[in-house]
Amino acid sequence: MIGTHKCTNGIRIVYEQMPYTRSVALGVWVEAGSADEHAAEAGIAHFIEHMLFKGTASRTARTIAEQFDRMGGDLNAFTSKEMTCFHATVLKEHAEKALTIIEDMVFHSVFDPEELEKEKSVVLEEIATVEDTPDDDVHELLWLAMYPNDSIGKPVLGSAETIASFDKKAIQSYMERMYKPERIVISVAGNYDDNFISFIERKFGSVKRASETEKVQALRIPQFHGQDRLKKKDIEQAHLCLGFPGLPIDEERIYEVALLDSIIGGSMSSRLFQEVREARGLAYSIYSYHASYRHAGAFVIYGGTSPEKTEELYDTIHEVIHSLRQGDITAQEVKNAKAQVKGEFLLGLETAESRMYRNGKNELLFGEHKTIDEVVSRLSAVDRVGVQQLAADILGQNHARSIIARDQTVDFLEFDE
Repeated sequence: MIGTHKCTNGIRIVYEQMPYTRSVALGVWVEAGSADEHAAEAGIAHFIEHMLFKGTASRTARTIAEQFDRMGGDLNAFTSKEMTCFHATVLKEHAEKALTIIEDMVFHSVFDPEELEKEKSVVLEEIATVEDTPDDDVHELLWLAMYPNDSIGKPVLGSAETIASFDKKAIQSYMERMYKPERIVISVAGNYDDNFISFIERKFGSVKRASETEKVQALRIPQFHGQDRLKKKDIEQAHLCLGFPGLPIDEERIYEVALLDSIIGGSMSSRLFQEVREARGLAYSIYSYHASYRHAGAFVIYGGTSPEKTEELYDTIHEVIHSLRQGDITAQEVKNAKAQVKGEFLLGLETAESRMYRNGKNELLFGEHKTIDEVVSRLSAVDRVGVQQLAADILGQNHARSIIARDQTVDFLEFDE
């Protein structure tokens, strides 16, 4: 059973006991991501994630690493467009120590200038890695095409120019704005003692509460654009993405879109996999996905193929899209999709880490928790008509395109450069 507790300063705790495990998964979730950055700050949320591992007033970066290694635990973090999470998994007896270290990292890092400059080089290498991986980079291009005028469309990693400008003052300014108690959730799942929740409140309850007079940021609704983005590169394959306006994360039809994704390209029995890979042998990698955020979303189709097959791949994808947009979805496909989505959902909740992730994200974004049975019941209630209507609504809209390929590969597409 999932429990919640709100500290007096506004920090929220969400917890779920799993007494049959030996481990505890811990996460400090902050509602701060690349979508919250000003133009000059692009990439700073992710850069801060890196810097919080680089030493505090009482621990060096090496000490942090060694202490977790001696616990046999795993410490990591990630930054997305709307959140940053610092998480660890340890044995039950090390839970308090692990959380103490994470609290020290998040609230007492020193941002040493020498470490700051070294980490800039590390992040620049990370950016270069993405640019050298076209099947990743083409998705970054697509988001720039879909949301060119909003920070949600910008890369989480930022750019070489913005990274170079970051200093301790810029970091502290962003953290003062975003790392506020009301924007922080502590998520715990696994085998912990009953008094562990009280320990969390003592450890995090002293974080300073934000001033009541601070201005609330105006609501910003990102606007989708059906633009094209082309990057010409001397590579062996062409990498293509199509992006359609999707649904925000709290949209009631999010269950329908999960089934639609499974039918289009989210499984081995999907339309795209069967038609593109199995029937025609056009691509090794072909898939779809739906990404949801607070006020925006995107339904994305990706395919990678050799230059001579690019036009046929593009036409085949559009044939599949056209048939689905016209309502060509069978009852059997919906039934199969329900089984596949339910299976992935349930199997994905077998570990303490997965429960911690689910609960932390739900508390941070929604402040509520649907039970597993409620989610399964809602999926089961979706009918073919609902999926058909959603396919017409999403796939019938203007879409964005991105491609990374050799010069001659894309002549047929007439991209706007």
